[in-house]
Parts: sequence; structure tokens; C-alpha cells
Amino acid sequence: MGKGLFITGTGTDIGKTFVTALIVKKLHDAGFRSVYYKAAVSGNTRDPQGRLIPGDAEFVREVAQIPEPASQMVSYVYEHAYSPHLAARIEGQPVEMPVVKEHFENLRAKSDFITMEGSGGILCPIRWDEQKIWLEDVIKHLQLPTLIVAEASLGTINSAVLTCEYLRQRDIPVRGFIFNHFHPGDVMEEDNRRMVEERTGLPVLASVQEKDLELRLPVEKLVALYA
Repeated sequence: MGKGLFITGTGTDIGKTFVTALIVKKLHDAGFRSVYYKAAVSGNTRDPQGRLIPGDAEFVREVAQIPEPASQMVSYVYEHAYSPHLAARIEGQPVEMPVVKEHFENLRAKSDFITMEGSGGILCPIRWDEQKIWLEDVIKHLQLPTLIVAEASLGTINSAVLTCEYLRQRDIPVRGFIFNHFHPGDVMEEDNRRMVEERTGLPVLASVQEKDLELRLPVEKLVALYA
């Protein structure tokens, strides 16, 4: 039975999928059975046969060179680039927690490490009809610790610290941060990293630069984040 880790972000379009791909790749390259999972993904295109392509899973699969088909790594695939709760309302097929848990556990059972990526930021509604499911509900249901992906740029002190405090208030373990779009030597970004660490008491475990092909984090420290 594999260990799991949930990757959340301080917002949408900060490169969470790219960072997740580097994490999955790092573990795969170290010889572990490393798999990826995402409960719901929005904003997908169709293949020539009209089938929706789970774009995030395809990207991670390509970067990490893992064998699982992308279709097995995502439970719900939506065409509209909206929050999953709204995309499902328009397209049908709302997220069912038992389905998410079953798919997640099936992947976990054949892996050493399963890395689950969230949709958007932590305050993302996954379903909103007669049932109401937030992203935090999924994390708690699967009993996963979290890792926060944040932009290295201006504004990240606020967004990173608030995301961390929100998770802590809900008794969800936070392992630390990964900064994306980092520029070594940039005075502001270096200070952002220091201030986030001082305010939260948690480490910025790695800083990812543009077009990085490897995660600058020793694999033994990476595997220690999983539970």
C-alpha cells in the first residue's frame, strides 16, 4: 500500500501541475512505483473521436514517464474551464466521494507513492447541489498531508501564509512549500521565501525555476513528506 501526499496551491494557474509532475518524476526516476491522481479536472479538449482528454494527467504522464494511462488517473473530466462544481452542473456527472476514494485507493494499492493534485486553490468547491463538497473534504476523507505550491513573486507572503493557516485551522497537516517561477538572487523572491518560513515555521522545500526538468530536493526528503 503506497503512501500519499496532496498537492494544493495558493491559487489557479501557478504551475501546480508542473511542480506535481516534477515530484512524480523524481520518485519514478529513483526507482519507486510513483503514480498521479486528480479527482476532477476542468478545461479539457476532445480527441478526434470526441472523447475528453484529461490534460493535466497527460502532462504529468509525459513529464514523469509513468506507465498508467491518463484516463485511469482522473475520476471526473470536464470540458468547461470552470470550478468542478460549476462544470459538473453544466455538463452533468457531479463528483461522488465514494468514486474518488475507490479510484484513489486502487491506485494507492499498486504504488509506492501516490501524489494527488487538487483543483485550483484550497477553497475550491468540488460539488454544490444537494451535496456540498469542498476540496478540504476530499483531503480529510483520504487522510492526506499537504504540500503547498506558491508563486515566488510579489504577493506570495499573503497567499502562502493564508493557505497554510486555513489548512491548519481545519487540522490538515502541512509539510511545507514549493516556490514556482523562482529567480535565484532576486532580492524580493529570496525575501519572500524567508518571510513565509518565518511566519509559518515551515520550510520552503524547493524553489523551481523556469523550464526546470528536475526537482531540487533530495529524494529522501521528498519521500519523508508522504504518509
